[in-house]
Amino acid sequence: MIHGQGIDIVEVKRVETMLERWPDRFIGRVFTADEIAYCEGMANRAQHYACRLAAKEAFFKALGVPRASGIAWKDIGVNSSRGQQPSLILRGKARDWMERMGVGAVHLSLSHTHVMGSALVILERLP
Repeated sequence: MIHGQGIDIVEVKRVETMLERWPDRFIGRVFTADEIAYCEGMANRAQHYACRLAAKEAFFKALGVPRASGIAWKDIGVNSSRGQQPSLILRGKARDWMERMGVGAVHLSLSHTHVMGSALVILERLP
């Protein structure tokens, strides 16, 4: 049974601006070490950061809790192993909220163009 779904779109230009103005603050506050390593290894890192930011926002929408719920940006991470479907790795308060709500499976899809990064998250309840 579906608990919730969320979708989000992030402009790559907006992420480029944040990377130029506040690179350490933006990256360090929002992304996990694994996400940073992945994005920094890409030719257009802003596209990949945009997708990951969209995934985090889509997760909040799918879970149905406000941003003020105590879940930190870094509690939500995107795992992108080459040749495999991306997945969300949840820690801390994100994991706690999922368990409290009976969510057992997380589905993630990412897509990007030179202009936009997008993510779809579907949360599935345990039977």
